[in-house]
Amino acid sequence: MLHELRIYELRVDGVAPYLKLFETVGLPIVQRYMKLVGYWRNVSGNPNGVTHLWAHESFATRQAAREGLANDAEWRDRYLPRALPLIERQHVTLLQAMDFSPIR
Repeated sequence: MLHELRIYELRVDGVAPYLKLFETVGLPIVQRYMKLVGYWRNVSGNPNGVTHLWAHESFATRQAAREGLANDAEWRDRYLPRALPLIERQHVTLLQAMDFSPIR
């Protein structure tokens, strides 16, 4: 199992609009391709941060999911033009769980 940790730093005035947009427009599209494990908003540190964790069976299935999403017209035309202006920075880490990890 491969997990994809995505951390976003949003514009100060962009947190509420981003969360609403992702919940109502982005998430239904992304879930066509990937499984959401968890989604969090920072309650300490940077108040403009959100973190999400996605599960993939392998690097290959992750690549296929990302390609499917990139080629999804609804994602490209309906979600991204509204979401990208709200994002200041993005950090993506791919994680491989150890055999003893409760999440695998």
